[in-house]
Amino acid sequence: MATARKYILAAHFQGAPKRSDLQIVEEKLPAINDGEFLAEAVWLSVDPYMRPYSRRFKVGDTMIGTQVAKIVESKHSTFQVGDYVVGNFGWRSLTISSGKQVSKLDRKLYTDQKLSTAVGILGMPGATAYFGFLRLCCPKEGETLVVNGAAGAVGSAVGQIAKIKGCRVVGFVGSDEKVGYLKGIGFDEVYNYKTISSLKDTLNTACPKGIDMFFDNVGGEFFDTVLPLMNEFGRVSICGCISQYNLEQPEKGARLSGTILFKQLRVEGFIVHRWLSEWPEAFKELNEWIEKGQLKYKEHVTQGFDNMFDAFAGLFTGKNLGKAVVKA
Repeated sequence: MATARKYILAAHFQGAPKRSDLQIVEEKLPAINDGEFLAEAVWLSVDPYMRPYSRRFKVGDTMIGTQVAKIVESKHSTFQVGDYVVGNFGWRSLTISSGKQVSKLDRKLYTDQKLSTAVGILGMPGATAYFGFLRLCCPKEGETLVVNGAAGAVGSAVGQIAKIKGCRVVGFVGSDEKVGYLKGIGFDEVYNYKTISSLKDTLNTACPKGIDMFFDNVGGEFFDTVLPLMNEFGRVSICGCISQYNLEQPEKGARLSGTILFKQLRVEGFIVHRWLSEWPEAFKELNEWIEKGQLKYKEHVTQGFDNMFDAFAGLFTGKNLGKAVVKA
């Protein structure tokens, strides 16, 4: 009989996540039945969305999340011992699964060196960048894109895809190290929002022809500042609002409906799973760009299942550059 370790919600997050909000417990697993397999976590993902989504779960539930796992025992006709899969198993070391909503990884694409990308650039974050930008921002050559949270897994990919499409890209990040990284991979202008004196003045200087597209990962005051600077018929893709996730009381914001109306802006939020059936084709094109050197990715790796909380909490203080992943 196998024993799994898992993180459970000990309390719902209030403000910034605290170590005491999560607890590691052991779970004795039964023998697998016909049509099931046992998978061991190899790479686990931590993502900002987990903070707001956790409100949907009860205290005592397993913390949500996606992982790459290796099948170590199987009585399933499709999933064999030694196969690698990606699934929403949560923060746990071992999982019994029937294979429902689990994807077997194509080892030609996800080699040993690229297994972690199944929860990164060739996984949900990559699909988020691909569809959230291309489908909602509808880029045209020569247009200007502003993207915040630009050094994260999604933002850095969005900016590079925009460059592939012939756009001018202005990024905002939270450290000088991240500024240097994004300039090194082709962003036209990059700013540390913590050191500029005025976001509005910086945007006006960086975008002399106005802003055609805005990919928003941050929300809050940043969103309120950008929208009035958008060009007519501008497009806004709302991917996240990380500035708001840890607030105990909602912020008061600007009244922007007039701006949206008279500038005829298209502002749309999205959950990337609406395009789930198309993800394989997106991963194929993303990988082609990687192979051509047009799309670069970086991973912020935390070693050890016991350190998952640190990796998660670091998302909200800007510690990660690129995709945050945990090596089990």
